[in-house]
Amino acid sequence: MHETKTGRYRAALRALPPDEVPEYLDVHSGLPGPRADLELLAAFGDVAPPDLVRTLAQDPDEYRRACGTAALGRLLVEGVGPATEVLTTLHDRAADPSWRVREAAAMALQRVGDDDPRALRELVGAWVADADPLVRRAAVAGVCEPRLLHDPETVQAALDACREAGGTIAALPPDARRDPGVRTLRQALGYCWSVAVAADPGRGLPAFSALESSTDPDLAWVARENRKKTRLRRLLPPDPG
Repeated sequence: MHETKTGRYRAALRALPPDEVPEYLDVHSGLPGPRADLELLAAFGDVAPPDLVRTLAQDPDEYRRACGTAALGRLLVEGVGPATEVLTTLHDRAADPSWRVREAAAMALQRVGDDDPRALRELVGAWVADADPLVRRAAVAGVCEPRLLHDPETVQAALDACREAGGTIAALPPDARRDPGVRTLRQALGYCWSVAVAADPGRGLPAFSALESSTDPDLAWVARENRKKTRLRRLLPPDPG
């Protein structure tokens, strides 16, 4: 049977003593370059010792920190260590200055969702009400993943997260909307709606119709951006505008 790249990385990481793993990540990260090695990041999340996961989630290096952050999802799934401690670190990484690390935080949520959809829904429900727009962004990006949207409850959680996160933008005065974190959240909503709607058009299309009826300029932008996505465009009538 042909072994995948991720499988080869898992085997290599298991064979290394923990203190040699960070250098291995450095060598194989793909950085600097156009694309970080996500297969290596996933393999690390599968096999890394918990202590190393916690250490690298705090590492100054961007790729190491991303690997540790994404792997925090496994610690939550397996109940390794105090959950509040792991969640605090993951929450911090969701608002990390690095976009790669912020994406890794969303991946950690998705790893939780693969194993325990209810736990993911509860976490997303809490984070989408967070004061930090980057944490809200992680909640939306975490749950709006096609492989997770296979049951009505999680689809509804994704739609609710999109709606509630958009509402937090609409509630802001114009000058506050220029905040980089708010712009990042808006950007995520510009594609996440289409993922949630396409997973269950019967639930999603009425919710998206309500979004399109908004007169708020940022929500109107979100609706237009989602209309451009093929997965949604094939479900919708042509835009009258």
